[in-house]
Amino acid sequence: MCTHRKETCVNACPNIVMLTMMKKFAVVFLITLSAIAGSGSLAAQTNGQNSSEIQAVPNRPTFSTTAETVYRGVFEIEYGVDLASGKQDLNGLLKFGLTKNLEIRFGNITFVRDGGIAGFGDSGAGFKFRFLKDKGAWPTLAVLYTLTVPSASEELGSGALGHSAGLLVSKDFGKHHLDFNESIQFLGRGHAEGFDRNYFTAISYSHPITQKLAISEEVAGYSRTNETVGATLTVLQALSYSVSPRLVIDGGCYIAAMGDLPRATFVAGVTYAVGDLYRRLRRHYP
Repeated sequence: MCTHRKETCVNACPNIVMLTMMKKFAVVFLITLSAIAGSGSLAAQTNGQNSSEIQAVPNRPTFSTTAETVYRGVFEIEYGVDLASGKQDLNGLLKFGLTKNLEIRFGNITFVRDGGIAGFGDSGAGFKFRFLKDKGAWPTLAVLYTLTVPSASEELGSGALGHSAGLLVSKDFGKHHLDFNESIQFLGRGHAEGFDRNYFTAISYSHPITQKLAISEEVAGYSRTNETVGATLTVLQALSYSVSPRLVIDGGCYIAAMGDLPRATFVAGVTYAVGDLYRRLRRHYP
């Protein structure tokens, strides 16, 4: 779930061709790697539900969302900060594994400061449903739905209900991990009827450097929304460090390659798997 507020683009003609080429490249890349993938997969280690030890399943620090779900019964929290010239925010995401393949989610921008105006940001609630598990040449596939609630302070949010739905694809190739997202977003027009629409595309890659340290790279972007909100394209690079299987911290930077966004935004955050609530309930109510 991306809770970042959309910016207004000053470009009259967004480079839609660039976004289209990125989509085609991502699909071809995933299909090609799937064809040569071996039977070994990290997915069984990260979310196989066979291990008694809880492991965090971070969505951070990328804009894309992994197709893997948090463990059944596990409550997980993510919080992070975005720091750029003229704009800063504190954003959070709460996740709970309702079943092995169904994750419910609530995200919000707890604080945002943009152009000297400070206050609360919008919130969102939704779910992720995983319908295919990474096995052999097949990737993990999931769908993600989010309802955006206009909870922001005046001038800091969308001001209207919105929702989005998308397909999430994740695949492990030995120690290499890929995520691909393609989604459609409907944005309310406030007092006007109907919705504006845009498309989100992202492909991210991660690889461990050491046993606990990993690097992530991503290209992500939104298509044009309407006459005043143009397309965006960002390039991100970040590091993640696993303090423990349940606790992961991250930090990095993304560059605006297109669109009316701050040139560089620094990000840092933490993901923590709090605990297995189902197991605790069984202990108290056997």
